[in-house]
Parts: sequence; C-alpha cells; structure tokens
Amino acid sequence: MMTSTKFAGLAGAGLIALALNACSQESEMTTETPVSALITRAQGLEAPVAEQRPVEIEQLGFTRVDEYQWIKDENWQQVMREPETLDSDIRELLDAENAYLDAVMAPTEALQEQLFQEIRGRIKEDDSSVPERDGGYEYFTRYREGGQYPIYSRRPLDPETGEAIGEEEILVDGDVEAADFDYLDFSIMEHSPDHQYVAFGVDVRGSEYYEIRIREIATGAIVATLTDESSGDFTWANDSQTLYWVWRDDNGRSKRVYRQSRNGGASELIYEEPDDGFFVSVGLSDGNNYVVINAGGHTSNEIRLLDANDPAAEPVLISAREDGVEYYLTEARDRFYFRTNADGAVDFKIVSAPLDAPGRENWEDFVPHRPGTLVNALIGFADWQVRMERQNALPRIVVLNYESGESYDIAFDEEAYSLGISSGYEFETDTLRFSYESPSTPEETYDFDMASRERVLRKRQEVPSGHNPEDYVVRRIMADGHDGVQIPVTILYHRDTPIDGSAPLLLYGYGSYGITIPASFRVTPLPLVDRGMVYAIAHIRGGMANGYQWYLDGKLELKPNTFRDFVSAGEALAAEGYTSRGNIVAYGGSAGGLLVGAAINIAPDLFAGAIAAVPFVDVLNTMSDAELPLTPPEWPEWGNPLESTEDYQTIEAYSPYDQIQAMDYPHVLATGGLTDPRVTYWEPTKFVERLRTMRTDDGLTLLKMNMGAGHGGASGRFDSLRETALNWAFTLMVVGLADEEVEALAAE
Repeated sequence: MMTSTKFAGLAGAGLIALALNACSQESEMTTETPVSALITRAQGLEAPVAEQRPVEIEQLGFTRVDEYQWIKDENWQQVMREPETLDSDIRELLDAENAYLDAVMAPTEALQEQLFQEIRGRIKEDDSSVPERDGGYEYFTRYREGGQYPIYSRRPLDPETGEAIGEEEILVDGDVEAADFDYLDFSIMEHSPDHQYVAFGVDVRGSEYYEIRIREIATGAIVATLTDESSGDFTWANDSQTLYWVWRDDNGRSKRVYRQSRNGGASELIYEEPDDGFFVSVGLSDGNNYVVINAGGHTSNEIRLLDANDPAAEPVLISAREDGVEYYLTEARDRFYFRTNADGAVDFKIVSAPLDAPGRENWEDFVPHRPGTLVNALIGFADWQVRMERQNALPRIVVLNYESGESYDIAFDEEAYSLGISSGYEFETDTLRFSYESPSTPEETYDFDMASRERVLRKRQEVPSGHNPEDYVVRRIMADGHDGVQIPVTILYHRDTPIDGSAPLLLYGYGSYGITIPASFRVTPLPLVDRGMVYAIAHIRGGMANGYQWYLDGKLELKPNTFRDFVSAGEALAAEGYTSRGNIVAYGGSAGGLLVGAAINIAPDLFAGAIAAVPFVDVLNTMSDAELPLTPPEWPEWGNPLESTEDYQTIEAYSPYDQIQAMDYPHVLATGGLTDPRVTYWEPTKFVERLRTMRTDDGLTLLKMNMGAGHGGASGRFDSLRETALNWAFTLMVVGLADEEVEALAAE
C-alpha cells in the first residue's frame, strides 16, 4: 500500500531498467505458484505516488474532500483541442504512470505480441463489405493488406444487367488520409445524390471535433472544407448542392444545425437547441424525402422535418418534446410511422399518421404495445416495414407488408445470437439485408427477399487463421438476482475446458443508457478462450436485454441494481462450475468501467482482477460539473446532484471513486485517453491514485493513458488490437495463466 503524499515521479529509463533487471532474474521465477511469479516481481517495482492536494467541496449541505482534484487541468477545453497545453505537473504524473505500467508488463511483451498476432490472424486483412447499390453504382468499404484504415470505393453497374462493371473508383483512402497524423477517425462518409461528390468528417485528435471535407470524385480534389467544429454528423439534400451539418460547442455539445453549399461560403443557421440536456443530430428519412433534425435527451426527443427537395425549406416540428416520451419515424406511401413509447407503451409500439398531419394528436396505433416485447428498431421501404424486436433477451426480425397487412418472423435456432438489419440506399425494393452471428458463429450477411422469403448468403466472415464453431460451446444461463430477478448471462468456452470450477473467467458487462450488449461473434476474446478461460457477458439491468423496463430498473435511484446484477452473474457462474470465486476478471468500458469500479467495491473477493477501460468512475464530481460535455444531457440517466439531495446521496453511495475503502482489492488496470471528451482523462487517473493509496494489500493498480487518442483509444485497426493484447496479457497474468507461456516465449 502506498501512503506517501508526495508525487514520486519516476523517470521512464529507471523503470525500464527495473523491468529489465527483473526479467534477467529468471532463476527467481517459478511455475510452482503461477500467480506469484509475475505478480510478485511486479509488486517489487516502485509505483508513482501522486501528490495529495485536498480540496473541500460543499454541496447541498454535504462536504467531501477530493485530494486529487488538481489532476483536472483548469484549461481542459483547450487540452481537448491542443493536448500539448496540458499542465506540466499532470503530464509528469501521466508519463510516470505509463512508464510504471510498461515496467510491470515488460516481461509479457512477447506474450502481448503473441496475443496480438493471434487476434490479427483471425482478421481478414484485405476484407471488404458487401456492396450497397445506389443508382448506377455499388458502394463498398474495403481494407488493403496491412492497412490500418478503411478505403471507401464504388464500381459502376451495367444498366441492363445490374452487374458491376469497370474498375473500382476509390473515393477516400483512409491510409492516405492518415499518413501525416498519429490519430485519425472518420465520422460518416456520404456521397451526393448525383454521385459526383463525397463528403466525410475527419478527427485527427480524438476530441470528436470533425472537419467536414467535400471531394469531387472525378478529379479527387477537395473542393471545400465546411468546418472543423462539427460533431461529424451531416447529410446531403437531394439537390447535391446543399449539406446540413451539426455544430459542436466549446463544451463538446451538439447544439446547432447549419445549411451550407457544398462550394463553401456562409453557413445558414437552421436550428439551435437551447437546452444543454439535448443534443441534435441530422439525417435523411428512409425514403430520402425529408431531412430529419432530431433533438434528443436520454428519455425524450422531438423531430423537425425539412423538405429534402427544397434547399430553402424551413424546419417543421412533428410533435413537441414531452418528459419521458420518445418517437422515431420512417415513411411509406402516404403515411409516417413512428416507433414510440407514448401513452405508457413502456416497450414501445408503432403508430401512424398522415404525411400532411403527423402531429401527436393524429397518431393511430399500428402495432400495439405488448409488454415484454421490446420494439427496438424500425426501418421502412416503399412496400415493406421491418422492425427488430427483443423478447426474453433474444432478438428477432419481423417483416410486414403494407398492402396485405401480413407479417412474419425470420427464424433462427441457436441458444444465443445477434441480429442486425440495414435499409441500404434503395427504397423501392423487396430486398432486406440482415446479418446473423453468435459467440461461436462468425457473422453471416444475407440478402432476404421479403416477398418470396428466400435468403441469399452474400458474405460469411472469414477467419484466415481458421475457426471451427464446433470447437466452442455457447450457453445461456439465468442468474438469480439479489431481488429475485433472472439475469441472462451468455457464456462461451472451448469444448475442452473443464466446467468444474477450475477455469478462470472474464466477465464483461455494460448496463447503462439502455444499451444491450449482443451475443455476437468477436475474435478478440478467442485467445483467452483457447487458453482455457471462460468468456461471459452479463445482460444486466440498465440495458434493455429484457425490455425497456429492464433499462428503467437500472437507472437513477435504481442504478445499484446494475452493479448488484453483475455481482450476481459472477456468483452464479461460480456456483454452476463455470469458474470459482476469486478467479474472475471483470471487464467493462466507459459506463461499463463504472460497473467494474462499483463491482470491486461491492465484492472485491469475487474477482482476481479488473479492467476498467476509459471508466466513468468519478460520477459524483462529473455529474456536479455542468460545464462538462455530457453532464446536463445525462442528468436524466444518473440524477442531478447539484439540485437533488436524494440524487447526491444515491450517486455518492455507488460512485467508485467516492467508495474506495481501506480494504483488499483485486489487481486493477484502468485506461484512459487524454483528449477523451466523454470520460475525461482525470477520471481513471484520480481513481487509480486514490485506489493505490487506500488499498490494504499489495495488489497491482495500473494506469494506461493514451496520450494521443480519445474515448475509443488508438484509431488504426491494428493499433487498437495492441491495446487489447495488453489487456489480455494483464488478464492472463492475474489469473495465473501467463507465467508458463512467458517463460516458454523467453526461452525461444
């Protein structure tokens, strides 16, 4: 346990020397006690100790002391745009933490490389998407062998046969665009309706401020740069001359919609959102007839429409915002269709209204509300309506024909799986594209004829290094919650792994904002599973695995249900022999990092380790800072501790940073990004500093701060895999599966 209050900034060279010295003492390493070999060595290294500068915070009659508040740069907005302006004391601390992490993990470098190569070997490097038809072209995305970034391309179609002809035209080459930058992220990529231009958003800092560029396809020239203050969200009007784009303010909030000519020039303000709790977005309706401006918070929204064929159109409000009411539209023939939770439809229903009178007063039930069946997606075609539903934590696709009124499901068989649907570019079509996958089954993409009900496999995800689904077992269990609820848990393990309690387990969760983690195929966990670990996903409250009420039961004053569900899932997995108590690694990112932080405060002895990626762990301070980008919009999710005593007490009681106790903890790895506007860099940093000081054992407390990226970490597809390899090496190390392999790799 570190108790010094003086920041001991260690030079990177000194730490590396310590690491090399430890690595050279091979005789001291033994596989007799697998965990102790690498862990004991790491415990002998000196960790940074941040200076404590206590600040007393008075709020609603409560007092709290934050000894690490200084780690938040006073000019954090500037740091987001100019990372080099970070305060030198803070930079020294972050550099020392990164050097310490490097020293701790140095013996696993060969293992990390092995893990990286295994994951990379499962990715088809020259992969491409199934093309989407639009007019006389098919558009697709591909990667080149060894390329880090996507290439956006098209091919012309034969007007008679509809088959692709001619050479590929590259619209935007991501590898070329990224050549001069350490970080690059594209927002959307959208070609103009006349197929002569392509617009795309580029962020080169990770701060999520995007520059919108317009390229003339025939010449490849950038003909206009509209702004560098966009959220990355924009859409073309049908004249191919006009773009609507979203502006982001200095606090990172999407507040305005502008209309602008593709040739540049002055922008015309179309809409400005006055409420800091609402963000705006812009897009096109399914039939491309309307520009849709959505102003939304976490629990309500309102939509304005503009005629996409009239570049001078004014926005028209559909229905004014109401607390707790959401609605989202599609169009077909002479009507709008809305997916909404109005009138107490907790799990959403579908209503319709005439195009010329779409207001709430004219809504008529089309698909009534069915409690327990969540309608979570809706897309429209000229003759068909497709919705995604979820029931008993499993998705299904429902297709409805407008003329006959008949509907049917598309059926699937596995115990746990994931589905996706896409409307594509074409509105007058009978073809629906959908995807299917499960934890053991790579993604399959189908074109489905909604009239004949025939499906054509267009692509099966390739795993170049080989993958046999029969080598893996997928299970779904229901864990008993603390209050009697049944919590779905999806499990993946190798068929040779004994299910007798001896296997270590990685438990993943999220549990916020209604986001449901699908039972999808991911190559990244497979190296752990192949080494004898069990991989599990806890579909906890706060998500919508069991409907919208599942979400409501895991937010605001009921937020602790999320954390207790995660703990219950871990306990059930141990009770049923998939693992044992103390042999679990908790893993989650962002709000899932909050989940991890809260879980190890509740039941530290359940876990061997914890990975909190870009974790939202300083909840009380963040929700009390109205200047931060996401604070006002997220008060409906977490509560407002600036105004409500009850909210203050609820948040304080689970906030991981505030609830760190003087007790034993599992080994912890937290990660962050310096320019992250969603979970700011100081959250994981403060958490690590306080945890390292407070814990009563000699467990590891590590921080990996990405000094050149934001919320998503490294931007290149392979660079990001190296971050995963680091996480997995840490995981294997803390459950005792790394020692033998590290020794074997060192001997090669």
